[in-house]
Amino acid sequence: MHDLKSDCKNCFALCCVALPFGKSHDFPFSKDGGKPCRNLCSNNMCSIHDQLKDKGFNGCVTYECFGAGQHVSQTIYGGKDWREDSEHTEEMFAVFPVVQQLHEMLWYLKQTLTLKETQAFHDSLQKIYDDTVKLTEKDPKEILEIDITEHRVKVNALLKETSKLYRDSMMKKGKKIKETADLIAANLKGLDLKGEDFRGKLLIAANLSDSDLRKVDFIGADLRDAKLYGANLTGALFLTQSQINSAKGDNLTEIPSYLEKPDHWK
Repeated sequence: MHDLKSDCKNCFALCCVALPFGKSHDFPFSKDGGKPCRNLCSNNMCSIHDQLKDKGFNGCVTYECFGAGQHVSQTIYGGKDWREDSEHTEEMFAVFPVVQQLHEMLWYLKQTLTLKETQAFHDSLQKIYDDTVKLTEKDPKEILEIDITEHRVKVNALLKETSKLYRDSMMKKGKKIKETADLIAANLKGLDLKGEDFRGKLLIAANLSDSDLRKVDFIGADLRDAKLYGANLTGALFLTQSQINSAKGDNLTEIPSYLEKPDHWK
């Protein structure tokens, strides 16, 4: 999964320039897309990188480009910084979020290819993975013409099938959470939630401390400020570094080996 992780040293700080953000819990001020953040230095480093959370930049702490930043910077644009190539600046900023979405799909697909439960349709998964890679290798103008929605529908169908098969043995024990349940700030502490489907669920500030979250599908789940103290997330499905960064955990929280415990976890 290494190639699908952010490598800021090989990126032109595209997330700090290309993307807009609004004043909120995640950002202390607003910024338009295409405008450099006021904290961005000329060497593409952040002047407050070690103080982001303290200064209210939670959105920066949790953001993950899935390796799109370095791919756009070093491969698609050949290592030529947007500062040096004003002719293609706007194009680069438009290409970046498209590639980010494709790389996120690759992150999920790569996990599906490692699971024994997906062997029956491994060839289909491999084909759409390869097709997605090819989309990221197109020239900028072709990338901007990609129908991301159409491609995501194809990918999502296989991800849903993967989720069902992967969680099947746990699902037979019965679901603990209702499909329509409001999980914002919910108290789910110490529960056996193995095999649950948290796809797209709002788990903001939910208490999942000491819960068994193995084989849970987390794709699209909002884990901002969710308490994961002592929780077991080994074998979790479609969990991302961004989700982990946005949650609260400690040294007793168990996470998949391909993810890293955030510095702000105590």
